[in-house]
Amino acid sequence: MTVMEKKDVNPIAHLTPEDIEAIGVELDALRDEIMSSRGERDSAYIRRVISTQRRLELGSRAILLFSLFPPAWVVGTVGLSIAKIIENMEIGHNVMHGQWDWMRDPKIHSTTWEWDNASPAAQWKHAHNEVHHTYTNVVGRDNDLGYGIMRVDEDQKWTPGLLAQPLYNFINMCFFEYGIAAYDLQLGRNLKTRKRRRDPKFKAAYQQVLKKIGRQMLKDYVIHPALSGPSFLTTILANMVANLVRNVWTHSVIMCGHFPNGVETFSKTSIEGETRGEWYLRQMLGSANIRGSKFMHFMTGNLSHQIEHHLFPDMPSPRYAEIAPRIRDLFERYNLTYTTGPLPVQVASAWFKVFRLALPTKEDLRRRREGGRGTGAPRGPRKLVEGHASARRAPVTAAPVTAAAMTATN
Repeated sequence: MTVMEKKDVNPIAHLTPEDIEAIGVELDALRDEIMSSRGERDSAYIRRVISTQRRLELGSRAILLFSLFPPAWVVGTVGLSIAKIIENMEIGHNVMHGQWDWMRDPKIHSTTWEWDNASPAAQWKHAHNEVHHTYTNVVGRDNDLGYGIMRVDEDQKWTPGLLAQPLYNFINMCFFEYGIAAYDLQLGRNLKTRKRRRDPKFKAAYQQVLKKIGRQMLKDYVIHPALSGPSFLTTILANMVANLVRNVWTHSVIMCGHFPNGVETFSKTSIEGETRGEWYLRQMLGSANIRGSKFMHFMTGNLSHQIEHHLFPDMPSPRYAEIAPRIRDLFERYNLTYTTGPLPVQVASAWFKVFRLALPTKEDLRRRREGGRGTGAPRGPRKLVEGHASARRAPVTAAPVTAAAMTATN
């Protein structure tokens, strides 16, 4: 529960600089192989998923026009919940990653897609694609790690307010789409000072979020219920439940990707001069998978293959299951831990860490008694493997291949 570079036993100390660069070369080759094989099978898949999702949502909303009758309410609510999850995870998340930009279809493109979510697509793409996927699990740089409201590392200062951390996380889970919108805005940071509050860029972004939330609320809680006539109130309730189910599911899947036991975190200094091979290695160690059925993988947007997704964020999502055995073999050949487990186990592991880090250690209490700053004496943060010659090479400050770059070359 501390950054990898400060652990007494470094899990990659056995790797040489040559090993790390060889991992990078092998992963580059794998990526090139899969990306060059994209074709009709892939494009037919995403078009079929989008068509099915839209029919499911439309059919469910039609059934909910009669939601005054309990069977119609149950069927319509279940259908709408599933439709919202598919749109959010397998479609919206992956389209906005640029996974389908190579098709050159303006209707299924990262630059034009707007999803059924409170956060505007442009703001989400900056916070997620550009920040999270560049600084994966780097404490203080990756805000997805704890969403800026939770303690995620023992070296972070403990305060009594953190005792409520599990409650914060529960509330964030229930209203996850709004939490993500606030996180994308860096709301807490930007509201702290008068100067930031008055910044034109922040004010414009804030207005965009309010407009997007307004459109979402109008659709789910005014227009659709109004069309239901006598079923107005039950339709509102159905939409509320569907959004809650989508929020809880999405939050749980994302928590499993970077927070369970076995996932590493990293210090800011450890990524200075980071090479391509080291960037790949950080994605491998800073992500976790979920084992399950094909349907479960589909419902997670294939983020159950979080390791593969973080290695190749712009690869079409169905391909993650295809390359997973080869990625796992790579882990085994280099004696690295491929963190995975069933969904209930991974969720429980992530929540256990939330509770664990809400509590102070003896060292935390000692620091508070002594009036210290609470960050602890530095224990010499190092690069991923201290002393590597690769520390002198050019840094990697973004994902190996961005969606924009791929679009320009395909």
